[in-house]
Amino acid sequence: MDMSSGKITMDDIANMAGVTKSTVSRYFNGGSVRESTRERIQEIIREYNYEPNTFARLKAKESNVIGVVLPTLNSKVSSRVVTSIGRYLREQGYETLIKDSDHSVDLELKNIQRLITLKVDGIILSAITITEAHRKLIQGSPVPVVVLAQDYDGGISIVHDDYGAGKAMGVRVAKARPARVGYMGVSALDVAVGINRKQGVMDGLKEWGIKDVVTAAGDYSYASGIRMAEEMMDQGPVDAIICATDRLAFGAYHVLGERGLRIPEDVSVAGFGGYDESTLLKPDLTTLRFDSYGLGYLGAETILKMIHREPVPKKQIVDYTMIEGHSVKEQSDF
Repeated sequence: MDMSSGKITMDDIANMAGVTKSTVSRYFNGGSVRESTRERIQEIIREYNYEPNTFARLKAKESNVIGVVLPTLNSKVSSRVVTSIGRYLREQGYETLIKDSDHSVDLELKNIQRLITLKVDGIILSAITITEAHRKLIQGSPVPVVVLAQDYDGGISIVHDDYGAGKAMGVRVAKARPARVGYMGVSALDVAVGINRKQGVMDGLKEWGIKDVVTAAGDYSYASGIRMAEEMMDQGPVDAIICATDRLAFGAYHVLGERGLRIPEDVSVAGFGGYDESTLLKPDLTTLRFDSYGLGYLGAETILKMIHREPVPKKQIVDYTMIEGHSVKEQSDF
């Protein structure tokens, strides 16, 4: 231990406290540390005026930092995922370095490259999509990468069952025997929601004999939900509207209310998400909740196993729960 510079490292603190470096890291990241150990570490920190520097540790290849790339920070799903990741990693003595891609594929790729350059221990990528550029970057990465929310056959992924969830909702709405159904979706660039979830809905409707379906696509915003609902209703009446997200369902509620149409008496409405805010809708929205906390937990658990070269499943699927509100007609209403 060289004290001539007046600076000490985490290794020095561990040696002086008589513990492992991972224990010291857990202390700094709010993890579980025995009170007596915590007091010894605190005493050393005060004596030597030690200040941890995340980026210095990254540069020195002793980071205990996991990079997390999210499509946006402005969503309930992302909030739940990153909260779950942070909680788990803190308990294991790691901290997170979060990158927001702002729904930009180009920025997402740059964020991945930046984290690789910073030499984080591993990357949890909640992906917007998986392009050939993603594949090359992930496969060439010197640090392990686990992909969340998008199916990635070239590596390790953890996904929601978007197809199964979509089909379940399609069947639920179809049981009310609507003559004409509208589907408000998102761009096919997001394969999980834009393609898989939509296909599940279509197959569920088809299975129950619903053939007259009008579709629209937009982004994830409330404004997009309003626009799609207006365009859909302008094409003629529908008996039900299935929305790819609860936020889009908010837009559908607004438009139907503006046009004097009752939910579900005139038009049934269903969504996906199960957000807390969705309980504010009246009548209560029939929706489908994905286990976003579980997705984040599995992502954090899996990346640490990959770092320690433990075996992990190539693909893990997180389940969903149907939440029965009062926005979709029952079959007995016909």
